[in-house]
Amino acid sequence: MEPTDQILINNYLSGEEKSFDVLVNRYLKPIYIFIYRYIGKQEEAEDITQDVFVRVWRNLKKFDPSRSRYATLRDKQTKSFKTWIFSIAKNACIDFLRKKKSIPFSEFENEREENMIIEKIVDSTPLQNEIFERKNIAQILTSAMEKLSPNYRMVLFLRYNDHFTFREIAEVLKEPLNTATSQHRRALIQLKKLLTKLL
Repeated sequence: MEPTDQILINNYLSGEEKSFDVLVNRYLKPIYIFIYRYIGKQEEAEDITQDVFVRVWRNLKKFDPSRSRYATLRDKQTKSFKTWIFSIAKNACIDFLRKKKSIPFSEFENEREENMIIEKIVDSTPLQNEIFERKNIAQILTSAMEKLSPNYRMVLFLRYNDHFTFREIAEVLKEPLNTATSQHRRALIQLKKLLTKLL
C-alpha cells in the first residue's frame, strides 16, 4: 500500500528526503498536463511546472491540512495536498499569463478521445446534432474556449480534465463552494452560446 501524501510530507519534514521525490513523481505528470492545457505551449509549460515544484519545496513546511476552507468540527474536512499543489499551479499559470497577456487553449479529450465537455453540454442542453458530426469540432471547441474568461476555463479544466470535485475546485480557486458550482454552470452556458455562434 502506497503512503498517503500527508505521510510522505511528514516523513520529508522529518528528514527523509526521498519522500519528496515520491511526491514529485506522483504529481509531476498531472501538474504538467494541467499547466500545458492551460498555457498551450510545451516549453513554457515545462518551465512553469519546474517553478511549481520549486515553490512546493520552499513552502512545504507551511502546508497545513487543517486550514481547509471547509474544515469544521462537524465534518473534520481537511485540505488535501492535491488541492494545495494545484492551487500553486493555478497561481503560476495566472502569473505567467499576466506577464504574457496571452490566452491559453485546450481540448477536453480523454485517452479514448471522448470529449467530456461536449458530452456535458449535450446532457444539459442539446445543441444541433450537426455540430457533433462535423470533422472540425476540435477547432470549433478550441475557438470557443479561447473566448472564455480564464476563470471559467480553469473551472472547466479542473472539472473535466483533472476530475476534481466541486469542493476541490473551490479549494484550488480559494472560493466558496457555491461560487465554484455557479462558475461551472455559467461556464457551460457561455461555452454553449459560443459554440452555437460558431456554427
